[in-house]
Amino acid sequence: MKTAHIGLLYTGGTIGMEATPGGYAPMNDFAAVLTALLGTQGGLLPRYTLHAYATPIDSTNATPADWQRIGRDIAARYDDYDGFVVLHGTDTMAYTAAALSFMLHGLRKPVILTGAQIPLTAARSDGLHNLVAALQLAASPELHEVALYFNQRLLRGNRATKVSAERLQAFDSPNHPWLGEAGIGMRINTAALLPRPQRESFELPDYGQGRILSLRITPGMPIDMLQAVLGLQPQALILDCYGAGNMPDRDPALLDLLAHAADAGVVLVAHTQALHGEVALGAYATGSGLMRAGVVGAGDMTFEATYAKLHHLFALGLSAPAVRAAMQQDRSGELTVR
Repeated sequence: MKTAHIGLLYTGGTIGMEATPGGYAPMNDFAAVLTALLGTQGGLLPRYTLHAYATPIDSTNATPADWQRIGRDIAARYDDYDGFVVLHGTDTMAYTAAALSFMLHGLRKPVILTGAQIPLTAARSDGLHNLVAALQLAASPELHEVALYFNQRLLRGNRATKVSAERLQAFDSPNHPWLGEAGIGMRINTAALLPRPQRESFELPDYGQGRILSLRITPGMPIDMLQAVLGLQPQALILDCYGAGNMPDRDPALLDLLAHAADAGVVLVAHTQALHGEVALGAYATGSGLMRAGVVGAGDMTFEATYAKLHHLFALGLSAPAVRAAMQQDRSGELTVR
C-alpha cells in the first residue's frame, strides 16, 4: 500500500516561535527542530515535505492577500501530495480556514490547519500533539475538505471560531458537529463530513481590493456611527446584530439609511453576536424591518466565514445582487440552508 505524502506548509504562528529578550519571535532553525521532534514518533507518521515561508506571517497581521497566497500555494502543489497541513497562527486561523474552503472548492484531499497556543519547543507545548494528529488526518482518505485540528477536536474549517485566548481548547464549531475527536484512537464523525466531489473546481481570484467592513450593534449606538462606516464606501457591511438578527428600530432614519445604502449597491449582511444559533430576520419585527431595508441574513455562519465569503464573492467579480443571493446559499459547507 502506498505511503501518503503530505505537503506541510509552515506559514507562521506561535508553534514556530521561541522566547527572546523581546518576547516570542520566529525561531531560526524550525526545520531542524521539526525533524528532531517528529523523529520521536517511531515511524507512525506519513511522509512529509516541509515548505516554510521565508518570512513567517504573524497571523495578527494576516490579510486576505495572505489567504490568497496560501490557497495558491496549495493549488500549485496539489498534484504532488495526498493531503496538506498548514501551520498557522491562532488569532486568524479560522479566517484563513474559511477562505481556503471557498478557494479550494471541490477539494478531494484533506487540508488541515493547526498550530499551537504554546511554542513547539516550550515546556507543556500543545504544538507536537496538534501537528502529529494533523499529519495523520491529512493522510485520511475519508476527508475531502478544509478542516481545523486543535486539542483533540477536528472541526470544519469554515465552521470554526476561536473561543479562548488562553485555554488549549482554543477553537470550537458552535453550529456544526465536530468532524472528529482524538482520544486513544481518532474517531471520525462520517455523518458530518462533506461528500467526495466529482472533481475539483478551485476558485483563486485576486483578493487584493476587497472593502468588507463590520459594525457591532450596541445599546444606544448613535446613527452617526453607521453613517461614518457607510461613508467609507464599503462593498459590504456586516451588521453584528443581537439574537436572531435584531437591531434598534425606533429611529426610522436608521432603516432609511440602510435602505439607501442597499439601493446604492452596498451588500448589508446581518450576523448574530450570539455564539450559538442563527439569523432569522423574519422572527421579530425589528428583523423584518432590516429585510425591508435590503439586509440579508448570515444564517448560522460564523463571523469569520461571513467575512471571508464576502471577500471571495466580490473577488470573483459578482454584482451586489448576485452576492446577496450567494450569501444565502451554501457553497462549501459553511451554511445550513433551511
